[in-house]
Formats: sequence, C-alpha cells, structure tokens
Amino acid sequence: MFMHLSLRLRIFLFFAFLAFGGSALIAAGLTLGYNRLDIPGTGSGFLISGLVACAALIGLSTWVWILFDENVARPVERLAAEMRTRAHTDVEAEIDHAPARYLGDLAPAAAAVAEHLTETRNALALAVGRETAQLNLEKSRLEMLLAESPDGVLFCTPDHKVALYNARAAEVLRHAEALSLNRPIAHILMAAPIRQAYDRLLAEESSESADIVCATRRGGRIIEARLRLLFLEGQETKTPGYILSLSDTGADLKIHAERAALFNRVLDGVTEASTELPAPLAELIQEVSAAKATTDALWWPMEVLPISGLAPALRARLARKDIALTTDLPDRRIRCDGYAITRLLERLALGWAGSGATTVTLAADLSDTHASLRLGSDADTPSKSTMAEWLSAPLAPGFAGFSGRDVEVTHGTRVALSDGQITITLPLANPSRSAAPRKVQYDFDLLHAELPHSLRDAKLRQLNFVIFDTETTGLNPQVDEICQIAAVRVVNGKLRADERFDMLVNPGRKIPSASTAVHHITDEMVADAPDVATALTRFHSFADNAILVAHNAPFDMAFLQRREAEIRRRFDQPILDTVLLSAILFGQSAEHTLDAVCDRLAIVIPEEDRHTAIGDAIGTGDAFAKMIPMLEAADLPTLGATIEAFDRHSRLIGHLN
Repeated sequence: MFMHLSLRLRIFLFFAFLAFGGSALIAAGLTLGYNRLDIPGTGSGFLISGLVACAALIGLSTWVWILFDENVARPVERLAAEMRTRAHTDVEAEIDHAPARYLGDLAPAAAAVAEHLTETRNALALAVGRETAQLNLEKSRLEMLLAESPDGVLFCTPDHKVALYNARAAEVLRHAEALSLNRPIAHILMAAPIRQAYDRLLAEESSESADIVCATRRGGRIIEARLRLLFLEGQETKTPGYILSLSDTGADLKIHAERAALFNRVLDGVTEASTELPAPLAELIQEVSAAKATTDALWWPMEVLPISGLAPALRARLARKDIALTTDLPDRRIRCDGYAITRLLERLALGWAGSGATTVTLAADLSDTHASLRLGSDADTPSKSTMAEWLSAPLAPGFAGFSGRDVEVTHGTRVALSDGQITITLPLANPSRSAAPRKVQYDFDLLHAELPHSLRDAKLRQLNFVIFDTETTGLNPQVDEICQIAAVRVVNGKLRADERFDMLVNPGRKIPSASTAVHHITDEMVADAPDVATALTRFHSFADNAILVAHNAPFDMAFLQRREAEIRRRFDQPILDTVLLSAILFGQSAEHTLDAVCDRLAIVIPEEDRHTAIGDAIGTGDAFAKMIPMLEAADLPTLGATIEAFDRHSRLIGHLN
C-alpha cells in the first residue's frame, strides 16, 4: 500500500513509527512497573521519567532520521535518477560519487555499471552503424529524389494521417502550419474525394492510380491529386497506406483563361473595328497587348537561380571562341530558363565578336522586382537591323526552331539597345519562396501506430506534442502581453525541430527595457509584426491535434487562455509541464530550472538562443523527448499515469510562481 510513496517519505514514516511506537512501549512499561510497585507518591516520578524517555527517544529518532535522509535517502534517490538518465538517454558524464560517500561501494558500483553500459551501447552503435551504412545511403537517395520532386508528395497511413511529406507539398498547399507529421489529412484537404477513391481502390485491390480533384481546407483552392495504394510485402497494417501526388492546377487554369480571354477580346475588337477607322483598333490592340504582357512569362517552365550562376556557363562557351568575359553580378536570384538565357547571351556576344569584339562585359541593375542584364563589348554598338538578325538566328543546332525572339516571348521581355549596351530585363525570384530548404519529413513507424479509444491510456511516444515558449513584456499575465511565441513538435518520441512555429508579435504596447535586456526584443523589431490575436490564431492552428508542453506551463498558458474569447478558439488540449516531469524523475529537492534540466540531460542551448522563444522551445523539446523513455522506466508510460503523478507534485508550481 506504500509503494506509491516516495523513498524519502517511506523512510520518514519508518522513523516516525519507531519514535512513537517506542514512546508507547516506554509508557506501557512504566505504567506496568508503577502498578506492580504499588507505593503511594511514586506516580509523579514514573510520569516524569516517561516524559523524559519519550522526548529523548523522539529527539534521537528525529536526529537519526535527518542524518539518514541527508546521507542515505537523498543520495539513493539522486543515484537512481543518475542511473536512469544514463540508461535511457545519451548522457555519458561520470556519476558524481561525493553525495553518496556514506553508501559504501554502492556509488562506485553504480558508476561502473553506467560506464559498462555506455561502453556496450557505443560498441553496439558502432556495429549497427556499419551494418546500416548502405541503408542510410539508400535513404539519403530517397530523400534527395523526393525533395527535388516537381510534385508535392504525401505518404499517408491507412487511417489517413501524414507519415511523409516533401517541401513541394508545403508549397502547393501554401499553408505550412497545417502540414505536419501524423496530422489527419482531413485537417489539410477536403477528405471526402480521397476517402472515396481509397475505398474504391481498396475494394478492387487495384494497383492502378486514381486521378481526383480536391480542395484545400483553408481557402478552398482546387488541387489536382493522384492517389495510389501501396501494397507492400510484409506490411505491418491490415490495409495499405497510400501516396498522394499534388499539383496546384488553379494557377495554370487562371493563366490559360486570362490568355484565352485576351485573345478573344482582340478578335472581337478587330471584328467590331473592321468597318470603322483604324484608331479604335490600334488603341484596343495597344491596351490588350499591355495587359497580355503580365502573363507572358508565367506559362513557360522557369527555374530559380542566382544571377551569378549565368556567368560560368557563358564564360566557358565564349572561351571556345577566344572571347573574354568580365562580370559584375549581384548576389540575387532570378526566375528564368537558365539554358535559354545563357544561349541568348552567347548568341549576342558571338554576333558582337563578328563585328570585331574581343571582350564582353556582363553586369546587372536591380529594381524591386526585376533585374536588367547589361551586355557590353569593346566593339561598336550594333544597328537595329543587325540586332534583329541576331535575334532571328536559332540559338543552337538542337533548337533550330527556337531563336532569340522566342526567348523574348517566353520571358515576357524585350532585348533593347541602351547607351551602347544590350539590355534584357528578367523578374527577380521571391526570396521567401526560393530560399526554403527542400527537406523530406517522414516517420514510417507511424504506419503501425494505433491509438487506444481513451487518450489517457495512450502511451506518451504515441502522441503528438507541441513544445512551446513565449517571450513577454513582463511577468504579469493579467496586464503584460506576448511579444514572441515559438514552438516545435515531438512526434513518435522524437524531436522535430524542423517543424517549427516562430513568430514575433506586436504586443500593442511598449516593451520595457528590463524585458528587452532578457529576450533582446525591441519595439522596432515588432513594429510590423502580427498582433497578439492573429499570432495566437495561427499558433492554435499549428498546435491542433497535439498536446501542449512548456517549462512552467501555467505562466505561458495564462497568456494564451486570456485571449481565447477574442480569437474564438480554446486551448483545451492536455498540457504537460517539464518542471513537474523533472520533479517526478529527479526528486523535488533537485533544481528544476530549464538550465538545470538541460545540464542534467546533456543538452546545450546556444548562448545566443537562450531566452529566445525558439531557442528555449527547442531546448525544452529536446529535454522532453529524452524524458519520455525515463518516464516509461519509472512506470509512467501513459498520459493518464503521468497526469496522476502531476497531482502529487503540483505544489512545486505554486512555489515557483
């Protein structure tokens, strides 16, 4: 019945029993002696003797208990936590013997066991590493292929949850917060067409694919998708998972519709003006041509590349003709058909070489949206008729039907003469889109992860967690505001630092200098940031279908819950606190600050990231992921068991606040 009590409490109860039990025996013995002696007037002497003996026994028991608690119970509790840390995490630091110096050989023996475990683990890891090197190579190839796939790819489990996605999928869906591992597909797309196609193919046991049209959950944009079931030999589930290939056809349909409408308008205008003077026709053609120019370059396949990336290929090709190339190109990215533009520049340079040029220069001028490439030489400026001949010539033998004029059309530009140089204007790439890393997120263990009906019975490693942190204007949730919020995910017991939410927030008030000194966020940094309501609405979408985790969670949750009525959303999912988890695993007498917990688990938060929301969220997430196997070893493998353990340590939060 006492097994649920901590070791220190059980030892305290043992000494208390000895003290009060011994006192009761002393009282009983003196009472019996007094009754047997039967001498009047001796009762007060027996009473005083009994009180002195009982007080001495209680005092002695208390003194011995304090010594035992300080030198035995606490060291045993700490030694157990240290051994559990090394058994279930990658901490390799030597166990400190000093606190357990009165335990004889127990501390050295525990250190020897931990050292042997570390050596065995390292040897096993080395052996496994050698055996899996080839598998890792194949995995890297798979990741590269999927990352560079022109289509968005989702690998879904039989219960319609995301087990893999590539970067292109996030671009197609245009809503990164909604896309994450183990997220139900119904939270991302209207799932009815997907489920219907899945059920049909499953009933037919068909290996064919199904082309379907679905819509995004946010914005209702039309997405073309191809669904194929994955019947794999030895699969862990009764029904197969499936692949969804996504294509955003909405933009293409819009472009073609605009071009068709403009073309029809020209025809209608020509028809109407055929019996009139040429002026309306000329004005109409001019108007339509101007509108048409905005769509000219949208239908041709383009790549995003640095402007300087044009120079090496052009220099190598011109060197074969003994033409020197000098460049002055900025570090910016453009959208173009790199091969066609390089060939066009080569054609113009060769034309200039035919007029006596031996050196060609290539530079670029930038505006907010475009880059103007300027090609110059040491020869005379060509005439317009000469330029027309150069542009009419095929770019290459393999492109006999593709000339410089075609490059103008496909890129919606014009090759112009200006101040003795040839100018070509191209659109700049969107930096926020082109700079995004192409990385594949996957966890195939999710294919056979089935949750029980009751969330309390679910194992911790089965659940989705969002580990978050806030930076605020002060420490009073009733009057202060959030100025930064960040979060990462833990899925299947693993930290997913790449699946992150990181946003500066405009608190709508001045940030005190004392707060800025801690988190380094200034009023200027948040001037153009979203307001608190917008930020929390987006964070709520990111944290959907997940359990919230924070270090000293009541503080951060107070800021979130205060705005629930305003954003019309509730943060009603379960909430875990790494402060209480630390108390459960390492004892309440230990220190439970984030720095102390990370130091105990061999986690290093870079100094420049400490007291930033994203840095602390990643550190807390790493600590929480390492705590999950430790909680399982402490017989707290489920969410319900962990929450019940919280109730026994909740007073620690009140003390911290």
